[in-house]
Amino acid sequence: MWSDAFMLSFLIRGAPRAVLFRAAVMTAIIAVTDWRIEGNIPLGFLYLFPMLLVGSVLSRWQIAIAAGVCAFLTEVFDEFAFTLPYSIPRDILIFAAFLCMGLFVFEVNRSRQLALVHLKEIEREAQARAEAEEQLKVLVESSPAAVFTASSDGRILLANEAAHRLFGVPAGSLPGHSIHEFLPSLLNVPAPDDNHAAYRTAMQCRGHRVTGEVFLADVWFSTYRTSAGPRLAAMVVDTSEDLRNREEVSLNQLLAGSRILVGAVSHEVRNVCGAIAMAHANLSRSGSLDRNKDFEALGNLILALEKIASLELRNTTNQGASLDLGSLLEELRIVVEPGLADQDIELAWKVSAALPPVWGDRQSLMQVFLNLTRNGERAMLHGERRTLTVQTTVEPRRVAVRFQDTGCGVAQPDRLFRPFQREAQTTGLGLYLSRAFMRSFRGDLRYEPEPDGSSFIVELSPLLTAYEDDPDSARRRPQPLSRESEPVARSRA
Repeated sequence: MWSDAFMLSFLIRGAPRAVLFRAAVMTAIIAVTDWRIEGNIPLGFLYLFPMLLVGSVLSRWQIAIAAGVCAFLTEVFDEFAFTLPYSIPRDILIFAAFLCMGLFVFEVNRSRQLALVHLKEIEREAQARAEAEEQLKVLVESSPAAVFTASSDGRILLANEAAHRLFGVPAGSLPGHSIHEFLPSLLNVPAPDDNHAAYRTAMQCRGHRVTGEVFLADVWFSTYRTSAGPRLAAMVVDTSEDLRNREEVSLNQLLAGSRILVGAVSHEVRNVCGAIAMAHANLSRSGSLDRNKDFEALGNLILALEKIASLELRNTTNQGASLDLGSLLEELRIVVEPGLADQDIELAWKVSAALPPVWGDRQSLMQVFLNLTRNGERAMLHGERRTLTVQTTVEPRRVAVRFQDTGCGVAQPDRLFRPFQREAQTTGLGLYLSRAFMRSFRGDLRYEPEPDGSSFIVELSPLLTAYEDDPDSARRRPQPLSRESEPVARSRA
């Protein structure tokens, strides 16, 4: 069987002219053999073999002509007498057999050629797909952004090298972990099904590294369906550095503006002092103080000087709003933790997980926290033990945030909150402005000495206490925002 198939494949191999020549030679040999052999031995069935060859190279109508020729030769050289009632049906059957054989080979050959063309297309597509997958894999692996895919239950399926660096896990160990350990906000993303459409959006939230470090993350993600179930694909970028730069620039601008303002006030104080000195000189020359206009002017100038010298930001009760203190402290940790680590300063984070909403101004309070952190960092620059502790305490009528450092302490605590101190390492405005900010929304800032270092306590009023002290503020101010409504965790569709 195998040898017959091999022989047939050999006969139909080659150029169409060569195949037709072989078919013609076979037809001639069969015809001569049928003519020469005498006896009632029909050999017409042998024309099926040249029809196999013809069917592989000719078209349908050419195959029909070849089948007619073979049927004619069969009828001419057989030993049966030609009778119209019997010969015509027999010739029709013989012609149909030859034609069907030729058309069968024609269709088989045509299907084989189409299969070869389709196979080549599949090979080209597979090669192109492999090249595209290789390029995509290189692009994902070389991307500075963390890229990963996860199943419907949050299990990571694939992750690039940047994702391992971002979440602080060893290379290749991220698949199998729950993405909710690192990005808890993705718990709120529903899987696509009949009730929920697929998502293609972006959001900003807080992420957690395996070491417990918090960072601010921009997440672009999409959900989709596969035969294995819903999937989530996401790209994550750490934007903590942008937040740190923004807050530090804001603090620097605040201090620079304050220096200009206090400098202008100091200029006016110097002008008043110059006028006092001139009036004093005139009085010294006159020798009489009774009913002297210069003496009266001196008294007025002294009152003006006292008023300018005692100028301080007044307590205003309309500078606050409902504030999520826990969310603000998480932002503070994102901002200051990397810088403290660069200075080999340990950050002891003792912040309660459940803090009540407080009354305050978010931007001003962040500036106060940053200033206290900077002061603690400077105080510990030359110390052997460097630990900055941030601790919260909740009491019935106040919420306290303590910043305790292990630095050199404060030599003259009574002069801490005065501007432009000679002993200050910078301008001396930081603590002065920080306490003014705190008092502007019913808070306060105070100092407590420690055996090793110092502590600054930021005191805030809980939201309900603030409303009790000033009932009108309950009607003026909005209700407290929930943690999910914080701007840092907003979603941008």
